[in-house]
Amino acid sequence: MLSAIGTLMVDTFATSYYQRSHFCKAKPVSGDEEKVGDHQAHVHLHTHATHGHAHGSTLSSNEESSSSALIRHRVVSQVLEMGIVVHSVVIGISLGASESPKTIKPLVAALTFHQLFEGVGLGGCISQATFKAKTITVMAVFFALTTPIGVAIGLGISNIYDENSTTALIVEGIFNSASAGILVYMALVDLLAADFMNPRLQNNSRLQFGANFSLLLGAGCMSLLAKWA
Repeated sequence: MLSAIGTLMVDTFATSYYQRSHFCKAKPVSGDEEKVGDHQAHVHLHTHATHGHAHGSTLSSNEESSSSALIRHRVVSQVLEMGIVVHSVVIGISLGASESPKTIKPLVAALTFHQLFEGVGLGGCISQATFKAKTITVMAVFFALTTPIGVAIGLGISNIYDENSTTALIVEGIFNSASAGILVYMALVDLLAADFMNPRLQNNSRLQFGANFSLLLGAGCMSLLAKWA
């Protein structure tokens, strides 16, 4: 719960920061440019008054809406990656520290499906955010390396690591609950809510039923994977 609330705070602060930074980049028009603009607008209004006003206001509104949506997509992709990174490191440590083949084999299978679906979700968010190629590469590398890094850490501490010790259980529980809170918040608030409130889905009962059924089916399958993970 605390993790979900913390994610909400990070989400809102990051969004407001990006919006302020974006709109502050638009420099105010100087006095001479303002006079020229007023003169041109005055002449234009004499010739095409109604059309010019409507077109200008619509264009400005569309640009603002597009900028806000882009900022939102970027914040969502970054916060989602943060949650996935925390979760992947914990799973990697658990896998690396495991010594029993009976534990390792099911864990690898569960981890493969888990990381696959997380990667698909994160990739979709990154593509919507339209980052620069350098940023996309950095985010992809972070996602790809976090689990192997966790496995390496687990292998390094396997001789002294006792998964049933009080310290290990507390640390693992804190990290698991933190990553769970982040991912649940992101899934329900930033991803599913936006898709389920889409007018295309709202106006099609068959599509709405299919989306809800798929959501429950996917949640059930991932819960089943948790039996081995």
